[in-house]
Amino acid sequence: MRQRQFTSFDEIDERLKILKLQREIDQESIKLNWNRTKSGLNPANILGNIGGLLPKLIISFMAGKLMKRLRS
Repeated sequence: MRQRQFTSFDEIDERLKILKLQREIDQESIKLNWNRTKSGLNPANILGNIGGLLPKLIISFMAGKLMKRLRS
């Protein structure tokens, strides 16, 4: 980390304000990401994603069974 040299207390105060704002932005970003993750893990969303996959798996399974019967 690079060390800065300040020439006045005003520069120090300004830098501290900037760092405080950056920290607040980072905290809000974490909260937003956490809320998005929680809503993404909602059982309705998980089941909705599986719901689209389930019919495809059933059709694939049934087609496999049909192909085995036709070959025998």
